[in-house]
Amino acid sequence: MKMFKEFKEFAMRGNVVDMAVGIIIGAAFGTIVNSLVQDMIMPPIGLLLGNVDFSNIFVVLKEGKVAGPYASVAAAKAAGAVSINFGVFVNTIISFIIVAFSVFLLVRTVNQLRRQEEVPPPVPTTKECIYCFSSIPIKATRCPQCTSELKGV
Repeated sequence: MKMFKEFKEFAMRGNVVDMAVGIIIGAAFGTIVNSLVQDMIMPPIGLLLGNVDFSNIFVVLKEGKVAGPYASVAAAKAAGAVSINFGVFVNTIISFIIVAFSVFLLVRTVNQLRRQEEVPPPVPTTKECIYCFSSIPIKATRCPQCTSELKGV
């Protein structure tokens, strides 16, 4: 029971909840980026390369139960063929680059906001007496508490 209580305290900390929200949003963002790459970016590139469906560029290493040629990666997988899927790999690389660039922009923005929030420390108006450790005005040359002379301090 004590372990459950400690876990509950850990899980309810602000950092853990923030991290969980970040992971959920990150997963959703990954889905959006994958759709962007597969549905918006790669079709025009495939059109420019002569009506090539980029996600179906693959090389069959070993034919499956049904002999090839296979029209798509899905057909090759359905037949049990072993293939290297170059197009899917290229789509994944492009998705990664977009996500990495987006994260970079997010981190850059957060860093800029943090720099703006940083306020320079206030100029001190008091100092500490080296003899009695009481707080005295910064320009004082003698401590009002212990009457010690403060030369060069």
